[in-house]
Formats: sequence, C-alpha cells, structure tokens
Amino acid sequence: MAKSISKLGLVLLLSACAHQGEAALDVVGAPQVAATHSLEEADAKLKQASSERAAAETEFAEREQVCYARFFVTDCLDKAKEKRRLILVRLRAVEAEANHFKRAESVRLRDVELAKTQEDARIDAEKRNAATPKPVKVVAPEPAPPKPAGMSLEQRQAEHDAKVKKQAAQEAADAPLRAAREADFARKQAEAIERQKRVAQRLAERQAEAAKAAAAAAASSSAPPAAPIPFDPSGK
Repeated sequence: MAKSISKLGLVLLLSACAHQGEAALDVVGAPQVAATHSLEEADAKLKQASSERAAAETEFAEREQVCYARFFVTDCLDKAKEKRRLILVRLRAVEAEANHFKRAESVRLRDVELAKTQEDARIDAEKRNAATPKPVKVVAPEPAPPKPAGMSLEQRQAEHDAKVKKQAAQEAADAPLRAAREADFARKQAEAIERQKRVAQRLAERQAEAAKAAAAAAASSSAPPAAPIPFDPSGK
C-alpha cells in the first residue's frame, strides 16, 4: 500500500512540474507573459485580453479619422497602426499562454483523477482479498506460457495521455509563430486598405480638378463679345 501511495504522489509531482515548465515556455522576441496558476486566472486573462482588443480597435478607428483631417496623413496613420500592432501582439501572447495553461491543467486533472481511481480500485481489491478465506492450495501441472496479449488498458491510457501532452506542448511552442503570422496578415490587410484609400483620394482630386477646368472653359466660351469702337470719319 505504501508503494502505491508513493506512486500516486510521484504522478502528482511530475504532473505539477510539467505544468510549471510548460507555463514558462517562450520564444526569443515574443512578449514576456506572466505564468498562469489557476483556471480562474486563465479565464480572467482571456476576458481582459478580449476587452483590451476591442478598446484598441476602437481607439485605432477614432485615431484614423483624426489622421485623415491632418496634413501629414501617412505619418499619423503609421503611428496609430504601430500602436495597435504592439497591443495586439501582446494580447495574442497572453491568450496563447492562458489557453495553453487551460489545456495543460485539463490533462493534469485527468491524470490525478485516473491515479486516484486506480488507487481506490487497488484498495478495494485488497479489502476483498482480506475478507475472502484463502482456498486450500492445490498442486496442479504448470500451465503453458500465456500467449502475448495486446496492450493493457493502463498502457493504452498512458499512450493516449502522452500523445495529448505532446500535442499540447507543440501547440504552446507554435503559439508565438501563429501570433506573428496573424499580426503580419493583419498588417498587410491594413496596408492594402490604406493604398485603396490613397488611390480613391487621388482619383477624387483629379476629377475635381477636371470639373473645375471644364467649368472655367464653359464660362469663358459663354461670355458676350466686346462692343466695337465707333468710327469717326472726321478723325476727331
């Protein structure tokens, strides 16, 4: 029994250590995010990130309108875009860390529950064996060696858990790269929209100039001719 309790404690310790190590994962150049320590904290981080993202988008939209009213439109817009980009990169890192913690915590709790279930089953079996009278040992011929069986339930469960942990670790490692790709995609979209706006603005300016020139030409052609100067035969 002491051996099984020790085994249970080892499972819990390894699970906790793995969880702490995963929370500290980071990539050079990615925003530093404080490690999450509870599901409640992870949910709070995700909620806060969603709120900050909405605020950043609202602020950018308002700043964009202000920039169009200024003389140096491009410089103003570039500063607003860079501010929004930095905020979104930080929020994506926070969300990636919180989501990874929730997945890892789910795996850890499942491991704990599985270990507890196995320990309870072992204790119940020991109690039943202690309450059952031992039968008289009958010497029988030694049976033939059993044929190799397939994987046991515990082995299949262990293999499944290992795959889940590996997948969770891979997702956590890839999270900063995914965030960088999303940020780059958003930047390219914003640049495309900005180019379209500049083209539309130039076209509108050219159309206005053409209309102004046409109006001036029309006004010039419709003006009445000058009256002739009367001729005096006497030369006076």
